[in-house]
Amino acid sequence: MSMQCLFEPSIAPPPIDRLISSPRKQSIRSRRFSPSIGRRRFALPRASETMNCLRVEASSEEKKKDKEGKLWGGRFEESVTDAVERFSESVSFDKQLYKHDIMGSRAHASMLAQQGLMTISDRDTILKGLDEIEKKIEAGEFDWRADREDVHMNIEAALTDMIGEPAKKLHTARSRNDQVVTDLRLWCRDAIDGILARIRQLQVALVRLAVKNEGLIVPGYTHLQRAQPVLLQHLLLSYVEQLERDAGRFADCYVRLNFCPLGACALAGTGLPIDRFMTSSALGFTAPMRNSIDAVSDRDFVLEFLSANSIAAIHLSRLGEEWVLWASEEFGFLTPSDSVSTGSSIMPQKKNPDPMELVRGKSARVVGNLVTLLVLCKGLPQAYNRDLQEDKEPLFDSVKTIMGMLEVTSEFAQNITFNRERIQRALPAGHLDATTLADYLVKKGVPFRTSHDIVGRSVALCISKNCQLLELNLDELKGVSPEFEDDVYEFLGVENPIKKFCSYGSTGSDCVAEQLEMWVSKLGIDDDDDDDDQ
Repeated sequence: MSMQCLFEPSIAPPPIDRLISSPRKQSIRSRRFSPSIGRRRFALPRASETMNCLRVEASSEEKKKDKEGKLWGGRFEESVTDAVERFSESVSFDKQLYKHDIMGSRAHASMLAQQGLMTISDRDTILKGLDEIEKKIEAGEFDWRADREDVHMNIEAALTDMIGEPAKKLHTARSRNDQVVTDLRLWCRDAIDGILARIRQLQVALVRLAVKNEGLIVPGYTHLQRAQPVLLQHLLLSYVEQLERDAGRFADCYVRLNFCPLGACALAGTGLPIDRFMTSSALGFTAPMRNSIDAVSDRDFVLEFLSANSIAAIHLSRLGEEWVLWASEEFGFLTPSDSVSTGSSIMPQKKNPDPMELVRGKSARVVGNLVTLLVLCKGLPQAYNRDLQEDKEPLFDSVKTIMGMLEVTSEFAQNITFNRERIQRALPAGHLDATTLADYLVKKGVPFRTSHDIVGRSVALCISKNCQLLELNLDELKGVSPEFEDDVYEFLGVENPIKKFCSYGSTGSDCVAEQLEMWVSKLGIDDDDDDDDQ
């Protein structure tokens, strides 16, 4: 008889939905301190209740007898408890590996037949059964059972139910240790392909946005303070460049993870004459992993994948932060369309750039998933440990999140308008031409540090007169330094500095035009392309 049953309250509390919807309001404090509730909570059970508890426990014992034997249960005399079963199962989340698990089993069965470890007839029966199971899963007709623990044992047990003895040969020279990590590498390959496609979609959206806003100058910021004028196209292409490096990290990760652990078995390999090169080739891997212990025990490929996800998420978060700021009344540099905005439940006037706020917020989940995996792996001895079951949920969540972030950022980029008049009105403030004025003096032979000081004093003069550098007359400028001449005004304002930038990669008009042309060509952008096809 369980102690929990003996000390249950003699009067069951009302269901939670009744507490929420009940018209009678009772404060949390009064409920907490009610003497009657306190007495009821520790009332001794009636004899009838004790017998009910015994009947429940008896039915639990009957359940244990009815449980299906585990595929690994030969040396065990007792079934695991319900609590252990609930705590240990992973099929609730790893069932999304089913396609990759079946793919691995097909390759493994074909190799076993090739090596004479099963008959051709058994192989064909297994392959046909796996096809049927895959169809059932995709039709939503497959019975996923928690008592079968994971995706692997669910599929294998279902195959055994379907075809009988031949299914029992499928696990020859294979452990769940190498099976699961093979599935996971196959899944990561597909996930990376999906992420790369979405990165390209976002790059295309940003380049298209740059093409639409040719010649638009915006304030460039450092420390969130106005710094120098830049072309909006240049700024947008900076994010395209970051996304390109993100894509490179994912591609590099793909190359390193694309090695096959199948056949490493539990940790030591096998004494049976399997052909790991055959299964590796059949599954599209570069080669089998060289060390069987390493093959089953390490998750560095997941860590690298989540690291690439995290860096990409940070880039997207920074873009989100910039666009959220620019959509504010204080900036007013851009306006999102209604299709990518939300309102307020209380303030009728509000129009919020919520998608980009969520992009900024969801980056925390992606980074958190990386930290979870790092902490998970840091103390594990070689080789496989059950802790590694916990690698999947953070991985699955991270991929789902980054895919959503990329998709919605691309959608947002296609539905915003930059407010040229507002930007142009805001441009004169902040002495954005000060650095170009220092360059002017350098061209006159003045050492840069001296030029820096002269321009600093010129800016101080502007502040005292509440004007811009362009508004100082030549006498006022000469009062600061005799080096100033009539041609100084060719360097002042916001348009002139843009014309003066000429270094490779700079915000000069010609430089940006070259960058933009390169990206249009690299991404294969054509005016007639449909964005959905990118």
